[in-house]
Amino acid sequence: MNHPFSRIHKAGAALVFGLALSQSLFAQTFMIDKSTLADKIKGGWAGQTIGVTFGGPYEFRFEGSFINDYQPLPWGDGYLRKNMLENPGLYDDLYMDLTFVDVFEKKGLDAPVADFGNAYAHAGYMLWHANQAGRYNILHGIQPPMSGHWQNNPHADCIDYQIESDFAGLMSPGMPNTASLISDKIGHIMNYGDGWYGGVYVGAMYALAFMNKDVNKVVIEALKTIPPESQFYQCISDVIKWHDQFPQDWKQTWFEVQKKWTDDIGCPEGIFSPYNIDARVNAAYVVIGLLYGQGDYTKTLEITTRCGQDADCNPSTAGGILGTILGYDKIPAYWKQGLKEAEDIDFKYTTMSLNDVYTIGLAHAIKNVERNGGRVNGNAIQIKLQTPASVKFEKSFPGLTPTARIPVHTNENQSEVEFDFEGTGFVLRGSTAPWESTSDYVLKTELWVDGKVIEKPDLPMSYTTRRYELCWNYGLNPGKHNVKLKLLNPSKDYPVKYLEAFSYNSKQSLSDTNNKGSRIR
Repeated sequence: MNHPFSRIHKAGAALVFGLALSQSLFAQTFMIDKSTLADKIKGGWAGQTIGVTFGGPYEFRFEGSFINDYQPLPWGDGYLRKNMLENPGLYDDLYMDLTFVDVFEKKGLDAPVADFGNAYAHAGYMLWHANQAGRYNILHGIQPPMSGHWQNNPHADCIDYQIESDFAGLMSPGMPNTASLISDKIGHIMNYGDGWYGGVYVGAMYALAFMNKDVNKVVIEALKTIPPESQFYQCISDVIKWHDQFPQDWKQTWFEVQKKWTDDIGCPEGIFSPYNIDARVNAAYVVIGLLYGQGDYTKTLEITTRCGQDADCNPSTAGGILGTILGYDKIPAYWKQGLKEAEDIDFKYTTMSLNDVYTIGLAHAIKNVERNGGRVNGNAIQIKLQTPASVKFEKSFPGLTPTARIPVHTNENQSEVEFDFEGTGFVLRGSTAPWESTSDYVLKTELWVDGKVIEKPDLPMSYTTRRYELCWNYGLNPGKHNVKLKLLNPSKDYPVKYLEAFSYNSKQSLSDTNNKGSRIR
């Protein structure tokens, strides 16, 4: 590979001066015919679908370990159709994408962020992590971008927007900065900081995949959209460096990622646990698959899946990016087994199939090309290329460090839970909604810290509107604290399951976090 690591860092650091200036100074054009553009868009959407189906059986079954070579990863005719009909929840990254695509289709390319937020917040599908936390926030008056902010969302750095951002790049061929602007609007609905950067980076890789056949170049150039001072940038830069150092051994690079980058700060399920849904780590696995796969579709999906953790979404991302580079027609026939039979099936919770999004996606891409200085003349499309520029710097959970797992205590009827801790913040894990519950009952609560009510969170019983964590606060003064969560309308029919609490210490003052003991809105 002819791309010294030092050059990557310098190029990224030099591009922080802004998107608009970058576009005006470095504009070039790229010609592509409509049929080739359509083929690449099809390849991106089909590639995602193939990848998530392939990795589905291994999702979070390999936490802190990779899948050994001796374990076969089967694939065959009928897998796609069977899963789309019988396991529709597997395709959360697809139907989330399509939610946003549908808003663009109905409201136009200038649709306000509220339309995107409301569409997913009121959708009927189940969500988890940052997505569910963002949904709850919107339904309770915390609108984007604060719905994704780390003070309001313990999962701000999770993978959620990263697995949903494919559409931003697929509708922005050759225009990574345009994809970043789309991600700025939509990605902050549910994420912030490194969690948002995961989606910006993926969107940029898709955008660059339209005019680059070299996977290495796509990986490196897209990283210029990420601020070099961010941990996300540093993690992916390390993967590129380690690939140079160990070009034939993806497992060694995987081990290096494990050693340096797998400490989770935000996601309560990943604290003191091998479970990791952090965007930067899972993006590292995507990049490992792309770099070591060397443009080979089978190797790319195999390696990305074998990296473990979110082992369905990661090959979906890698498969979609490589599918865009190759185009639909050049995805090997082995991987398209049964695809034709699945392309007319609407993804659950949507009215859109793959065949629908192939057509809609092409139309959106052409409109986006035209509004960003390109031209369409019959079948000839002239794209005004963009040199990737860094988005703004932001950091979730600055200075925070998890310090302890804390057992919690309840009173006799479990209408009150209490714990003590020393530090500057806490998260209380628990659940109110049984799997697939549709009850409209809402528990009213009071959150007491050190004898004062600081919040009155609602706890819905419905699984689609539930609060993902019961309560949290990251901005307390250093010292010893007592926390009580009181249920004001407890019901035997709707018991609360209290799990555990975590404490945090902070190296920064309250003024640094702009928090002062309560979450910002």
